[in-house]
Amino acid sequence: MTWASIDLNADLGEGFGRWRLTDDEQLLSVVTSANVACGFHAGDAVTMRRVCELAADRSVRIGAQVSYRDLAGFGRRSMDVPPDELAAEIAYQIGALEIFARAAGSRVSYVKPHGALYNRVVHDEDQAAAVVEGVLLSGERLPLLGLPGSTLHTMAEKAGLPAVTEAFADRAYTAEGTLVPRGQDGAVLSDPAAVVERSVSMARFGVVTSRCGRSVGVRARSLCLHGDTPGAVSLARRVRRELETAGVRVEAFV
Repeated sequence: MTWASIDLNADLGEGFGRWRLTDDEQLLSVVTSANVACGFHAGDAVTMRRVCELAADRSVRIGAQVSYRDLAGFGRRSMDVPPDELAAEIAYQIGALEIFARAAGSRVSYVKPHGALYNRVVHDEDQAAAVVEGVLLSGERLPLLGLPGSTLHTMAEKAGLPAVTEAFADRAYTAEGTLVPRGQDGAVLSDPAAVVERSVSMARFGVVTSRCGRSVGVRARSLCLHGDTPGAVSLARRVRRELETAGVRVEAFV
């Protein structure tokens, strides 16, 4: 499947106190949606407020990037969190970001799990259901950004929440269409030319070449550009430029 347009999202606000990981201001001049860390894997109140203000000024959609409570592990360690506890923590994170989004004259437009939680809800029904329950508990029927064919999307659709498919420009894929775990060699692509080529292929034709060389369908409505990748800003600009040159409209999905 191809799309006449595609959303570009990036993980932003991934700092804590005086420490900053992402170049939020520059990336917000390129992307159309901002996945803002909500304090559980990164981010704090001041950072969340600043990123929301910058995003609102640029008409970039604000998304809540929710996570396991894992600051030390940057949200990349899988945790067995009881579903009722996880649902409450998802709602808590969305609510915290909503305060700053509304103060900036915007709102939280969607939700995206981060790191280990993102990968867990591809297959885990209990954790996926807890994420959906957390979104509903927040009081808004927000779209959920996730991997095509994931359990999260199945649960979201059953609950009447919009499911938005996502692909990754700089991550390796398995033959099953899932992401190669970060701990494995080659999980993250570092060649800018390869990242750009894959981005255009996914946007125009809905396919990506897996690590074993097989073509895999991705059907992505949104394309993720990681903000913590070396040279992230210049790479994001190049991806957007090549997408537009290829005739793909770059615009938010909501």
